Amino acid sequence: MLTLPEAARSVRVSVRVRLLFANVVGGLAVMAIVMLSSGRLLRSVPLVVELAAWFVPFAVLFAIAYLWGHAAFNRSVRWALEDRTPSEAEKYDLLRQPWRHARRPLMFWLVGAAVYAGASALLGAEASVVVSVVDAGVLGGLTTCALGYLLIERSFRPLFAHVLEGLPARRPRTLGIRMRFLLAWAIGSGIPLLAISLDALVGGGDLGRPAVALLGAVGLGAGFLATTSTARSVAEPLDGVRHALGRVRDDDLAVGLVVDDGAEVGEVQAGFNRMVQGLRERQQLQDLFGRHVGHQVAARALAHGTGLGGEQADASVVFVDMVGSTAMAEVLPPAEVVATLNDFFGVVVRTVDGQGGWVNKFEGDGAVCVFGVPGVQPDHAERALRAARLLHRAFEVLAGHHPGLAAGIGVSSGRVVAGNVGTEARYEYTVIGPAVNEAARLSDVAKGRATKVLASNEVVRRGGGEASQWRDVGTVALRGRAAPTAIFEPAVPDRAGRS
Repeated sequence: MLTLPEAARSVRVSVRVRLLFANVVGGLAVMAIVMLSSGRLLRSVPLVVELAAWFVPFAVLFAIAYLWGHAAFNRSVRWALEDRTPSEAEKYDLLRQPWRHARRPLMFWLVGAAVYAGASALLGAEASVVVSVVDAGVLGGLTTCALGYLLIERSFRPLFAHVLEGLPARRPRTLGIRMRFLLAWAIGSGIPLLAISLDALVGGGDLGRPAVALLGAVGLGAGFLATTSTARSVAEPLDGVRHALGRVRDDDLAVGLVVDDGAEVGEVQAGFNRMVQGLRERQQLQDLFGRHVGHQVAARALAHGTGLGGEQADASVVFVDMVGSTAMAEVLPPAEVVATLNDFFGVVVRTVDGQGGWVNKFEGDGAVCVFGVPGVQPDHAERALRAARLLHRAFEVLAGHHPGLAAGIGVSSGRVVAGNVGTEARYEYTVIGPAVNEAARLSDVAKGRATKVLASNEVVRRGGGEASQWRDVGTVALRGRAAPTAIFEPAVPDRAGRS
């Protein structure tokens, strides 16, 4: 990949070559209109003098135009040659350069036409010859200007890519698509036909077959180049947009376009980049939203909208509460306490997600895990029981890395109210009801038992095939309950972690 100074020098060479080519095409148009239509302009002077009269002014004007253009180009890309970030004024100035460089030869063509016409009149040329010289100079200059712009605008693309990104939408624009195609039409059809029409109206229709043939050849060749260049200036960026859209369709947002056109196409490129950036931000927000409230809740909110309110649902709840976290915080360094909690909650999230549930909230050193809402899960009780049993086994393994780590786990099932609770300014999706309270009470009781997992009779009754992995261990009086609650714990610890 070229460095910025190398890119600037490459653009400078390309602009020189393409402007020279455009001037040659303009010269051929002049030759067709003047030399072949009228023969020699000054028959009274020797041929060598007439040729010198053509060549010397051309050489002088060409040298002046070259030096002027060279100095102007170097001024406009000084930031690139110095390998630095351009200022906003330098960015705007660069966008104007293709038209300025293409317009500059037109001025010299008009000066040349005036010089030749004046010299021809002073030397006694016929009026029709003087008119032909003026017509030729003007039409040759227009051809050079139009073709030069269409060619060198593409030369500036590597530098445009360094200045267009980040500029505001309201900025100086290069010529748009409509004007480019009009210029291509002028080169291929408009100017040659205008030359023939002027000859018929002013010159008496003396334009001979060779002149018409040369004008046609110039129109065909230059028109083909102009149209091809214009089509490529539109088609190639749009191909890039089409390819990039395909990547976005395949969920690949690591894509961006180089903004290298100063007109409508560049606005499309910049608009695509803004769209992808917006999609990236939306994806990041969705991911962040999902991490905060759970991906099931996030998906529900995105699909159905938000707002306060709730609904009754049948669900199962797993309440997990770490044992002795207060003492751990007093004994261990803060960094180790945080590491222990992160490992603990990591086990909770992975296990619950693996069984199709979600963590509704973290409460200090505990977690409320829900199955059955917001998505419908007919087997939510079975999933919750299996998750609780696997969590108990996972904590036993985790205790090998964090000695003394244990957690009470309570499982319950029943009717809950699920919905957004709070105010319009700040709310959260949560579940409340007897099943949640019962799971919390069971986790407290489980902390004092050897097997620190307890499930209610109701959740085991609904547990399907998972119910066979649990055994009745009597009843317990739960706070807030008048009647004893039947409780169950895993029958045989599943060392393989299977249900």
